[in-house]
Amino acid sequence: MGFIPKNIEKTIEEFSKLPGIGQKSAARLTFYLLRKKKQDVEQFGDTVRQLKEGLNYCPNCQNMTTEEMCGICQNPDRDPSVVCVVEEMLDLIALEKANDFKGHYHVLHGVISPVDGVGPDELKIAELTERVKKGGIKEVILALNPSLEGEATAAYIIRYLKPYDLKITRIARGIPVGGDLEYADSQTLKRAFEGRMEY
Repeated sequence: MGFIPKNIEKTIEEFSKLPGIGQKSAARLTFYLLRKKKQDVEQFGDTVRQLKEGLNYCPNCQNMTTEEMCGICQNPDRDPSVVCVVEEMLDLIALEKANDFKGHYHVLHGVISPVDGVGPDELKIAELTERVKKGGIKEVILALNPSLEGEATAAYIIRYLKPYDLKITRIARGIPVGGDLEYADSQTLKRAFEGRMEY
């Protein structure tokens, strides 16, 4: 940019590397931090610097934790025989906020995406298969996003889990609450009919 000091330029560049943050948003975030007190900016920097400290994968579900095992897997009120497979921790958080699922989770940390160079070995699929092999799991619920990558990942997991004596299901898909039928695409409508339930 030339007319902007290098440290501001570099901060904008780093923010713009974040998902969903373009150049304008990166610049807004940078100038927002410039208006803050120096100690607030330092605290922000320290928090980001310490983000990964002490974090590890739960040996059971692959959720991130600072404990030996995550809080969900430690909770005796949860049902370990029902496992919900999600792509990312953000999906787990969304499901937990719904406060309806009382089983355990398995976090894949992504989906199969050859375009991005992500194959099954980069995900936590082998760990899921090992969990199932140990026994005690009656149902695996696939709660993956309805994208091409999500569907491919689901198909891959189903192929590996089919030989085991367990129920494999997927979350229903269709019209969101408050949505209008006239705006729904044909694939969404098809899924809504497939996932219909009796009153």
